[in-house]
Amino acid sequence: MDENQKQSLLRAIAISSGISLTPGHAQQYQELSASFSALESFKSHPSSIAACISLISSEVHLYDNQNAGGLNCNGINRYVDVTVSTKLYGLSVLQAFLKKGYASLNESDRLSLRNSVLTAARQLVIYSSNRNENDSSDSASQSNLRILSMKLAAFLSDVAIRDFPQRWTNFGNEIFSAVSNGGLWSDDPVSDDTGVRIGLECLKIITEDCTDSDFNARISTTRRNDVLIGLNEISPQILPLLFALLSSQYGIVANANNTLQEMQAYLTNNNRSTDQMTSQEQVLYDAQCTTRDKAAGLCAAILTTCEKFCQSLPLEWMLGTFSSNPDSTNPSPDVENKTDFVSAMLHLLREPSHDINILSISCLRHLACRKLDEHQWIKLLQSLPQAVAEAETAQCQLFPNNLTEQQRRVLQFQYHRKLSKMMAMLVGSHIGFISADKEIVKNQGGTKHQILSSYLSLLSNILSHPSGRICHEQINTWIALLRDPTMSKLLSPYLQTLLNAYMSHLVRLPWNDVEDGTHELTSLIQTSWEEKEEYDSWLMDLRSKCSQLFKYIAQINPKLAAATLHTKLEYLLTHHGNGQPRNLTNGEQLQQWSFACVQFEGFHQPLDNLLQGMPSWSLAEKEDCANSDPGRLEIRASVRSSLNQVANMIISWNPTDVWLKFRRTTLVNALKYYWQYDPTTLLTGVDAMLTYLATSDDHMATRPHSNGKKHSDEIVSLRKRTGACLVSISKKVPHHLVPWLAQLSERVKNLLSSNDLLPMNEMHLYEFLSCVATAVEDPLARSNFVSDVLSNAINVLDSIEVKNAVNSVEGLMATLGISAATNDPSSVTNPLVVKQTTELYVKMFSAFNQLLSVGKRCHEAAKKRPGGGLPPTTATPPTLSTQSNFPDEGPISLSDLAINDPFVPLWPRILPTLLCALDAVLQLWHPNYQAVLLRHNIQRYALAISDEEAYLATKQDSTAGGVYGEGGTAGSIVSGWDRRDVNLAPKWSGWLNELRHTCFQLLGLAAGQRVLFAPELAGIFPRFVSVIVDERHLKSMENRHLTQYLKQFLEILLLSCPATLYQSHLSPILGPLFEHLQYRLQCNWAPIIEPNTLRSSSETTKALTTPACENAAALASNTGEEWFLTYYARCGLFVGDLDAVTGEEVVEKARVELSRALSDCLQAALALKGEWGLVLANQAKEEQAVKKNDPSKLKSGPRTRFNDQEGRRVNADGTPRSENDIAIEARKTLRINSMCRFLLLENEKIAGFLVLTVIQCLGYPDVYTCRRCARICHRILETVSWNEQYTDLLGNKMFSIVVKAIVTEPKWMVGLEWDMINVLRDVYCRLVLGQTLLPGGQGPGLQQPRDPTNPALFEQSKSVDKPLQGGGVLCRSSDMPRVILSRLPSISVENIQTLDKGLTEKRAAKDQKDLLRELLLAAAEALKETEGGFSGNDSTFGSLFERAGTAESLLNQKAQRSAIVPDIPEKLVTYSMMQKHKEQENTDEQAAALGDIFKLS
Repeated sequence: MDENQKQSLLRAIAISSGISLTPGHAQQYQELSASFSALESFKSHPSSIAACISLISSEVHLYDNQNAGGLNCNGINRYVDVTVSTKLYGLSVLQAFLKKGYASLNESDRLSLRNSVLTAARQLVIYSSNRNENDSSDSASQSNLRILSMKLAAFLSDVAIRDFPQRWTNFGNEIFSAVSNGGLWSDDPVSDDTGVRIGLECLKIITEDCTDSDFNARISTTRRNDVLIGLNEISPQILPLLFALLSSQYGIVANANNTLQEMQAYLTNNNRSTDQMTSQEQVLYDAQCTTRDKAAGLCAAILTTCEKFCQSLPLEWMLGTFSSNPDSTNPSPDVENKTDFVSAMLHLLREPSHDINILSISCLRHLACRKLDEHQWIKLLQSLPQAVAEAETAQCQLFPNNLTEQQRRVLQFQYHRKLSKMMAMLVGSHIGFISADKEIVKNQGGTKHQILSSYLSLLSNILSHPSGRICHEQINTWIALLRDPTMSKLLSPYLQTLLNAYMSHLVRLPWNDVEDGTHELTSLIQTSWEEKEEYDSWLMDLRSKCSQLFKYIAQINPKLAAATLHTKLEYLLTHHGNGQPRNLTNGEQLQQWSFACVQFEGFHQPLDNLLQGMPSWSLAEKEDCANSDPGRLEIRASVRSSLNQVANMIISWNPTDVWLKFRRTTLVNALKYYWQYDPTTLLTGVDAMLTYLATSDDHMATRPHSNGKKHSDEIVSLRKRTGACLVSISKKVPHHLVPWLAQLSERVKNLLSSNDLLPMNEMHLYEFLSCVATAVEDPLARSNFVSDVLSNAINVLDSIEVKNAVNSVEGLMATLGISAATNDPSSVTNPLVVKQTTELYVKMFSAFNQLLSVGKRCHEAAKKRPGGGLPPTTATPPTLSTQSNFPDEGPISLSDLAINDPFVPLWPRILPTLLCALDAVLQLWHPNYQAVLLRHNIQRYALAISDEEAYLATKQDSTAGGVYGEGGTAGSIVSGWDRRDVNLAPKWSGWLNELRHTCFQLLGLAAGQRVLFAPELAGIFPRFVSVIVDERHLKSMENRHLTQYLKQFLEILLLSCPATLYQSHLSPILGPLFEHLQYRLQCNWAPIIEPNTLRSSSETTKALTTPACENAAALASNTGEEWFLTYYARCGLFVGDLDAVTGEEVVEKARVELSRALSDCLQAALALKGEWGLVLANQAKEEQAVKKNDPSKLKSGPRTRFNDQEGRRVNADGTPRSENDIAIEARKTLRINSMCRFLLLENEKIAGFLVLTVIQCLGYPDVYTCRRCARICHRILETVSWNEQYTDLLGNKMFSIVVKAIVTEPKWMVGLEWDMINVLRDVYCRLVLGQTLLPGGQGPGLQQPRDPTNPALFEQSKSVDKPLQGGGVLCRSSDMPRVILSRLPSISVENIQTLDKGLTEKRAAKDQKDLLRELLLAAAEALKETEGGFSGNDSTFGSLFERAGTAESLLNQKAQRSAIVPDIPEKLVTYSMMQKHKEQENTDEQAAALGDIFKLS
């Protein structure tokens, strides 16, 4: 590059840097554009690398402004210094070259490049040193030099990662030697620290790149290891240097601080402040501040580098020999003690300048997370408390005397937060040392125990900080400690502090006061949380974690928990029981967030959790504890006394404010855990809740904005909460309420007759009585009472009004006011008609809903009876539960079922009306009725979705007010009207939804209670089948109707039907249903998958709206195939006046929810989830316990659940097991095996449509459905792969769909590829290679041998009839999968033969999946070429089926992992390696010499 070319390049650099620009916006734009183009084109010039090496190694670059035609003003500014900009540009070019072309350089070129960069770095260090001596104060220039130094450090680190230590053996000398010795390390860091910062940054980047997982992909494993070994080799050179620098710089900081304190003391003694200093004093003061800040900045840089060391490099780098194992071989103790960084970090906790104390904590935190040995850990525990105390004292001295306590806390907040987290992690990461040391655990007072006690004392003292953020950092550690029952004695001294701290922070902060600045801790709170949303999220997380914390505390020390509850409640009632200080009032009533209400709201969770966590022995009656030790008896007496007072205080508290009543209700609800053992105050509490149900707002009529409402929102909330509380109490302690059942029943009847209750409260009362009734011992009396409670509801169903309404569609339409709108459209807004119609509907719906609610409660209670829901006369004893035939696995009479479930005898009266109602509702969607209704401008809204369904499809934030709030969808279906208005049209959709869902749930309840299989109802079963699988009903239902049908009825039916009745009771239902579902799903997804199959997918998939009703009605009147195709394409939805965007979201939701509901239902039926899945999980858990000979595994659930630790067996999900669970699980196991055979082998129609539907679902663009159907495919393969009738379905259809999905790589399948490859492997192994797999396609392929009598066949596996153990294989190998693979582009017969050989030789799951992936990768690449090289990276395409980009593709995953920094051929040999080799040789020679002793001469 000649001088002219160089000047042209410098001119482009000067202009692009803004150094030399011609005045005028247009001219500047043209110059900048031309300069950028010139600089970009220079990068591709063949000699650009050599030129850049020359540029960065030159000392100065001056651009001749005059020769370029610029203004020079008689020679002034003729030469422009562009040295920094030029070197930055040169480094950027070299940095890009480093990634692509550096590996191809020879040794000479590499050395030249490295030396040029080192030369540039030394020039910068010398220039900066001279510049500081000349006291230049140009901040912009200083900033540019800082940028250049960091760029040089980054480049040097990149070179080191590629060459060190093999090719760059003197890296340590060239970077960390003094400048005078040819290195970069500054001779005098006080005057200039540029070289030091380059070295520190270089070390930091190298360490981070070689240890941080985010960078692992860019550097090969061998290269990373070599670099780290090299760093360890030169650590004796680096670490003392860093330690000495840290010590000297901190000494400067400390001296400067002392001087500044003396200056401030001098000013204070003379009654002056720093603002009143003289000019001379100001100069001296500023000089000390500058000296301190510069030295502190260098200390911070050292600690930032050390932080990376602490994360992954050897612990000895930071810890030194004082905490190492005495048996280990280390360098000289003198050297190591001088580099004891941990002690330095502990000392630096006192220095806040440049966040030195916070950086020190970060370093210690990373060390705390490492696997320290016990000696190192104890040493840190011992050192930290003293260091923290000294740091607090020192920091307080640095603060001005005029600061308040809150201001100091604000300044120290980040320090205290990081400190709390670090100290907690030091304990939490090494709990094993505590539990394994008997001296510590048994509280024997040894040295280790004293050290840990002092440490935990400091940790608990930190909890007294007023900011909840500080406490939150420790909660995980305390939970982990409390979870271990062996630590109860150790932790006992700190439990009171824990309780007080976390209970105080559960009380919600008044954020309005914080925003107004009136809260006493405003500054600290605003420092802790930036906004209310952040605080709310934090509080939610804290409360979630505190739930477990409180339960563990109550379990360990119930006496303390009870006493704390008593003290806290007594304080609250004394100071806030009457609403004091009565702020935020609305007239005479407190508001929800008034101070007193918030205090009681924060007390509810501790009360509830502590009562739940208390062990049963601490609350049981005396006779239950007769054999207990005296200590337990004393604790029990104290606990019962305290809780008795707590219960009496809550019951006797009678606030007048509505929101305080609301809070009292929540506290009463929590007492149910205490009332289990002492029901003394139970009846009084229940009576108070019944009284609250009738609470009214006397001033409602006079309140502004009442809108004619009978009750205020506060009263409605109170009543709803009270009703839920009553139901909750009755479910927990029904046996204690049975003696007063008559009085309770009378009280409930009085309330129901008052006509002032909310409909929901009426439901609550029925549920309340039914729950109590389930505890009645006499089955007949129990059934009679439930029948009496529900007599009104049943009489309503038997009434003429309801009979007329449900016996026909016309009757239903007349009842709901739909028919009247034909001749009198104004009737839908007539207040009298609306009122009468609403009352009639509520009467009918409430009857159904009451039956459903009470039936559910009775069914839940039946499951908890001693027999676990099995009829007592037929329950199989646990010892016989392994048999395969059970007398109760068949039809059971209603009288036998009623022994456990008192609701069962009512079904003969309920079921006929229920079937009529469901039949009428479903008929309303038949095409002939739709053709009529859609033509009418009002009646059509009966077929529409509700406002609530539209809202749920939009994924709105419920905190905005829900459907009726801001952004809600109220009034969007019937434009301008919602169901709260005096208009029937917007009410119809919601009413029909409620009625249909209730009917489905009642049918599901009948199935769950096994009523459908009772002999007494055999006569009505054909009618039942004719309604629920009527072809016209199935074809006319919308997707949303079918979704609820599957969830609320079919899944329960499949799980509840006895195995002996599958053919008689399930076949008539499943055959037509699966046939229809296969057709419907195909039509649902056809416009999405194959948009050309219909006229226009963009139109057919749109939801039906009001303007298009006439055309739809005309199409429906024909009732032909075209109607159903368009009907299914839009999922049957009519959305009224809803906007197009939301309508599209509703259709998409309905489409995916149906396929998801079906996949979930099939998973439950095939024991892949749900209660049957839990049975298999329990069996696996038992097998594991037997295999490991560890019975304790049967008594422990997941670590995420609270375990009572009283030695009871639990399920795999942590829920408790009942006595009869073994018998119940034996029956479920029988049903699981029978269901697999029934669905897939015993009925050809059911099996064919079921398997075909599942296979097709693999191609539907919904990840949720596809992932679950992949699991179902494994169960299908395990069950039927041996059956040749399935070969075409599995080896052709299933295999081809999976192959297509993998090879085409659609974007929607990103993240699902391994699941699909696993299905592919399962099919290929079983159908082609004769290999069985473990359930779910897991484990290695187990090769079946060839049949000795016929080598063309494989021997069948022993588990062929046991799909849950792996299933079988196809004995006669199929070539269908091979044919499909051979049709893929670039796949030859040889490729498939190689695949077969590899799958046979390598049978591990990972190896086999990798082989399949590599084969399909070749096909995908070839297919991509035939597509014109289209890639998902092309932004012009955005469909679901767009091919995934290279970065997303699983098939290209291995190619993506190729390292940017590859291995180098030179083998690493270090001095330490040679020394070890020599020691090993000497050892071998000595052993050989000793061996000669035993040789015979």
